[in-house]
Parts: sequence; C-alpha cells; structure tokens
Amino acid sequence: VVTRDEVEESLKAVFQFVKDKEQLLQDLHSKIEETKKKISEKQHERDYWLEYKNVGSEIHAEKISSLEKDIVEVKDELERTEEHYREALKGVKEENQKLFDEHMKLLSEEALKKAVGYLDKNCRREIEENKWLKEEVEIYRKEEKDLKASVQVLEEENTSLVAKLIDIKLQHLQV
Repeated sequence: VVTRDEVEESLKAVFQFVKDKEQLLQDLHSKIEETKKKISEKQHERDYWLEYKNVGSEIHAEKISSLEKDIVEVKDELERTEEHYREALKGVKEENQKLFDEHMKLLSEEALKKAVGYLDKNCRREIEENKWLKEEVEIYRKEEKDLKASVQVLEEENTSLVAKLIDIKLQHLQV
C-alpha cells in the first residue's frame, strides 16, 4: 500500500528532477550564447584581416585563412553542440513524461485499492474472483516491465550522450 506521504515524496522528487533539468537547460543556453559571442568576435577579427589583405598585405594572408578555418570550426562545433543539446532535451522531456505517467498510474491504482477497501466482503470477493480484473492486472504488469526496460534504455542513452558531450568539450578545449 502506498501512503499519501510516499506519493507526495515521489511527486516532490519528480518535480525536483524536472527543475534540475530546466536549470541544466538554462546553463546550456548560456554556454551557447557564449559560443555565439566568440563567433562574433572571430568574425570581426576576420573582417579586419580581410580588409588588411585587400590593401595588399601578403604577409598576413596565412593568418587570415587560419582565422577563417577557426570560425568555420567554431560554427560547426556550435551546430553539433546545439543538436546534441536539442536531442538531450528531447530525451529528458520524454523521460519526465514517462515518469509522470507512471506516477499517475500508481496513484490511480492506490485509489482503486482504497475504493475496494470500502466495499463489503461479498463485493470484494466478486471483484477478486472476476476474471476480467485478473487479465487487467496481467496487462498492467506487462506494461510495467516494458516501462522499466524503456527507462533503462533511456538511462543508457543519457549516459552515452553525456560521454559524447564531455568528449566534444574536451576537443573544444584542445582547439
């Protein structure tokens, strides 16, 4: 039997999890803005060197092409990072929805158990012996197993995505 306090604790945990993910998303957006600022700075630097190049300087032509390559690399990395974060956010939203659905299912099951508890013995016996309800229980058990498997797959994907993110950040720091 699940108590109200346990349900409230579970809801609090789910809401805290969502809040943490939203904070992570805000942090990611700020990092994206920083990267965009870096791109803008590199673009201004590139424009300066292009003007210098057009005046006739061949000495710095190599540096200009290097800066152009840097700008392209930073833009590419920004696009990859944005796509990665978009996918990570989508996964987190799906996981949150599944957790919420599971929680609501538990609440409805608890309400059903309480309602059965208020019935007299004859009604309870009829409900317990009812074949239809037994089939429904089996269906719910199967769905529970499927959901657990889905959660495990999502956790593995999240772990993989975090590892990729760390690798990308390490590559960016090396650049």
